[in-house]
Amino acid sequence: MLDVDALIDDPETHVVVCCGSGGVGKTTTAAAIALRAAERGRKTVVLTIDPARRLAQALGLAELGNTPRQITVPGFEPKGELSAMMLDMRRTFDDMVLAHAGEKRAQEVLANPFYKTISSSFSGTQEYMAMEKLGQLAAEGAWDLIVVDTPPSRSALDFLDAPQRLSTALDGRMIKLLTGPARAGSWGIRKVVSAGFGLFAKAVSTIVGGQLLSDASAFVQAFDGMFGGFRERARKTYELLRSSGTAFVVVAAPEPDALREASYFVERLDAEAMPLAGLVVNRTHPVLAKLSAAKALTAADNLDAKGDAPLAAAVLRLHADRVALAQRERRLITRFTKAHPGVSLAHVPAMAADVHDLDGLRQIGDRLAGT
Repeated sequence: MLDVDALIDDPETHVVVCCGSGGVGKTTTAAAIALRAAERGRKTVVLTIDPARRLAQALGLAELGNTPRQITVPGFEPKGELSAMMLDMRRTFDDMVLAHAGEKRAQEVLANPFYKTISSSFSGTQEYMAMEKLGQLAAEGAWDLIVVDTPPSRSALDFLDAPQRLSTALDGRMIKLLTGPARAGSWGIRKVVSAGFGLFAKAVSTIVGGQLLSDASAFVQAFDGMFGGFRERARKTYELLRSSGTAFVVVAAPEPDALREASYFVERLDAEAMPLAGLVVNRTHPVLAKLSAAKALTAADNLDAKGDAPLAAAVLRLHADRVALAQRERRLITRFTKAHPGVSLAHVPAMAADVHDLDGLRQIGDRLAGT
């Protein structure tokens, strides 16, 4: 069993990363873990990537910003402290530029059209900025525990891959090909396109135009001095994620696709030597009564034949359906545990309604801890 309370009570645990595919309850799980940690005495901050703002609503706030905000709603008096924030990808990128470039160079980067494009839509930017923000929070040293709700992804741990992918893309051969001609100015672009770059450069010039080439060149030149720091921060955060003070919690639903993704995550974490705490199987449907599906259906048929107690017959049929669902979920989970016998599990039964307040998060936390 995954002992959530032991995990969050351990003073050596400084980062908990909740990861998994989309739609499995990562955001709620992260919020519930952070709330439980705060109420058990840890000074905690939770970082969410969820654009639906469900976390803010559950914490009793209208919205969350790109900097941690302490939760101080009526009736909430934790032994520790809870702060929360929602990643603003563009603002985080802007802050990174402002912090690590001189004033003049920073303004050149921020005003550049090419930068405006990549800072909001470049593949991997959200995942990288989540890593960047985690690094910032850890460097501040203001919290005992940082809980991270990673971006939803169908690919295993894009969160881990993003720094290398983004760094490689920005400093790669394609960028050099695009920006090299622009350094010579518009005359150089025309000369290279017409003479030395061949069909490739002609195609690029036709598609993106000389202005974008110039913008890309200006961006790389202005950003060039930051590449070293860019990689160094990514390296430090990556090492933080591999340290003994970090724990990954994989979240899945008891469904084939979600558990297949969870298996992929577990294998990838093992390959990267990342510290896995365990798997949370969210929204399970345990059986509430010791009555087999066959007996429940037989009893329902008998009641229907007599014309007695139609409501009781309907309840028995619902119970039979619930038993069948629970058995199906058990088979799927058993298949996962056979493939990964060393992974600790926590089961979180489905709730009757969506979580929308602190009490709902507390109930999730109780179920996570098996209490």
